[in-house]
Amino acid sequence: MRYRNHELWLSLLAIVLITAVYAFVVWQTRAIPAASGLFGHLIGVIGFLLMLMTETLYSLRKRSRLARWGRMADWLQFHIFTGIVGPYMVLLHTSWKFNGLAGATTALTLIIVFSGFVGRYIYTRIPRTLDGVELETPTGQLQASALAGARRALSIWHAVHIPIGMALFTTALIHIGAALYYATLLR
Repeated sequence: MRYRNHELWLSLLAIVLITAVYAFVVWQTRAIPAASGLFGHLIGVIGFLLMLMTETLYSLRKRSRLARWGRMADWLQFHIFTGIVGPYMVLLHTSWKFNGLAGATTALTLIIVFSGFVGRYIYTRIPRTLDGVELETPTGQLQASALAGARRALSIWHAVHIPIGMALFTTALIHIGAALYYATLLR
């Protein structure tokens, strides 16, 4: 299967459009949108929801024996798209301030996105069907060795990527809880 980059091009297009809207808001207000303002909250909430979809929907589809909606390759493309666009929106939400728990969450977000690009590269080294199922070992000792190495690398990558993602969502949920507490309950 020849892996196409549709999700990367769509992500780039979405980022360009989001950047244009963000630049318009900056131009209109003559200031960087505050994370606690309406626009800052809006892009933060949408970005977080996209990241939550990244984490849950693809994983549910991959692990569920009952749910067979859509091809795995399409779900992976959706996972990649939301895993790029969501964190970008969360980055814009920060108002370019990276201190405290929100700064740690942003750092984990950047690490997980970088890790996702590494995982995508490793994933494309393993030949698959259109539905994303791994093909059997190719003929030839050299190809079989390369395939085994790619599978080992993907296994190690999963062992790193998933715990970082869990740490990211833990800090994000604490950040959201604290923001709601301080912004609403203490007023």
